[in-house]
Amino acid sequence: MKAILCLVFLGSALAATRLRRQVYNQDPKQAPIVAYQNDVSFDGNYVYNYQTGNGISAQSEGSLKNRGQKDLEAQTARGSYSYTAPDGQVFTVNWYADETGYHAEGAHLPTPPPAAASSFRG
Repeated sequence: MKAILCLVFLGSALAATRLRRQVYNQDPKQAPIVAYQNDVSFDGNYVYNYQTGNGISAQSEGSLKNRGQKDLEAQTARGSYSYTAPDGQVFTVNWYADETGYHAEGAHLPTPPPAAASSFRG
């Protein structure tokens, strides 16, 4: 009985290892980083961006809103990122985040119908 349990556990471990190694048929080469900037200041401001050799890029900048005002201080950020789909189409997402949450827009992202969106506003 112990031998059977050991074989079952060993088989499960081997199967899990094989499943983890499959990575969506990606090219084993890593995309080189061709541009990179990361500037952070102690006052809560930052600028961050990068671009890779395979066309992926991202930009972000942030600042501290209502600095020094208790219960009103909030980090705000905005930026965008772009990537190329396997079919060659370029997708871009523009976003911002503040005390109201994360908000993203892109031509490929679904949007709620106007009636549904207005019902959330109250």
